[in-house]
Amino acid sequence: MKRKHNLVEGPINSTIINMASGMLLGLFAMSAFNAVDTYFVGQLGTSELAAMGFTFPVVMILNSISLGLGIGLSSNVSRAIGSGNQHKVKRLTFDGIMLAVLVVIIFMGIGITTITPLFEMLGANETTLFLIHNYMIIWYIGLPFVVIPMVGNNVIRATGDTITPSMIMIASVVVNSILDPLLIFGIGIFPEMGIAGAALATVISRFTTLLFSLYILIVRDKLLQFQKGPLKEILESWKEIAFVGVPASLVQAITPLSLAVLTRLLARYGQNVVAGYGAASRVEMLIIMIPNSLATVMAPFAGQNWGANNKLRIKKAATFTSIISIGYGVLIFVFLLFFAEPIVRLFNNDPTIVTSGSSYLKIVSLSYGFLGMLIIVSQSLNGMNKPLHSAFISLIKAFIVNVPVALLLSFYFQEKGIFIASFITNVVGGLIGIIVLYALLNKNTDEKEEIPLNEEQPISSI
Repeated sequence: MKRKHNLVEGPINSTIINMASGMLLGLFAMSAFNAVDTYFVGQLGTSELAAMGFTFPVVMILNSISLGLGIGLSSNVSRAIGSGNQHKVKRLTFDGIMLAVLVVIIFMGIGITTITPLFEMLGANETTLFLIHNYMIIWYIGLPFVVIPMVGNNVIRATGDTITPSMIMIASVVVNSILDPLLIFGIGIFPEMGIAGAALATVISRFTTLLFSLYILIVRDKLLQFQKGPLKEILESWKEIAFVGVPASLVQAITPLSLAVLTRLLARYGQNVVAGYGAASRVEMLIIMIPNSLATVMAPFAGQNWGANNKLRIKKAATFTSIISIGYGVLIFVFLLFFAEPIVRLFNNDPTIVTSGSSYLKIVSLSYGFLGMLIIVSQSLNGMNKPLHSAFISLIKAFIVNVPVALLLSFYFQEKGIFIASFITNVVGGLIGIIVLYALLNKNTDEKEEIPLNEEQPISSI
């Protein structure tokens, strides 16, 4: 296995931009995946779109657990690469994939048996609940095809290769975009499955990502090879992965958990308000893909440089990416002031849905730069093997700020109060995050002991 990018030396700016550009394609594909599903389901009617709105936080929670597991594995693999321990890289990769299989088995069982009580608790009515069940039962059966490639792609990224995972995700979104209308509306020889067709299209397309990811890990990079060893050694790998992965999963799951609470609050104002919020959430995923691409790059960048004891390099990269995020957030705010309503109308023309979705985007968009900054900080901390710091920040953001403020403001401004709470939360979370990261990087930093930056040009002016 060759290191794809040596992230502990060379120019910071161009390295970050080049890797993020490759990552951007994949994140766009992943965000487009959800948007395409929502678009076609929205053509079925308001009840179907509302059902997708209710499933969103639950699907995101399970994706977050998978992503957290991948982050835990990626963090350890990137540090093993940074220290030159190739045997440990392969050991961690094999044990990490086996851990992913175990996690899948557990959550498949829990998920399938809790569909009805869970979504009743979230506020779904009888009609919407029937549609949710049709969607989620298929989605849960296909859970292995979601989790395993997500974990595998994080290993590939840990080597510095962001292009290959992006290509894998693009392939899946192409398959999904083709299958969605065929299975949802029953075109040609395909059965008309409605919202269940969207779930089946998702499962089939995710299966393609599994095949491609395993091929890269086993054949091309030879990272995934059967590893003999005593149970003690396997458990040690799992312990190292879990040390970062469990807090990272909690961090990733905190936001969708708070979204589940907000969905329950929004359900008081009608199923169509939830539908509008769900559509806006899919648009939001597309919008924040640029900060997400920067954040995803920061995980291996921070991991390799932390392993090489190069704190100053991490600090400069975090500053650079945060400035990009803030500038991007301002541009998005201006754009959505004019185009939020026509964008939401693409999903459904119902006036309540359009008002709810566009109001959310207009109110929250000015905080997207700070949200991006928080995501960058979180991924950097995970790469640095500081997952508890990341978890602490996310807990404050979600349950000390977001939920209480949403409860308070909803009494005065109804659903718009909940949207204002999200705006406040993103700003507070971003500011706390960057302060914590800088404090860690400034602590006990002796620049004389740092590895030379070897930059083509400094970014100290940033």
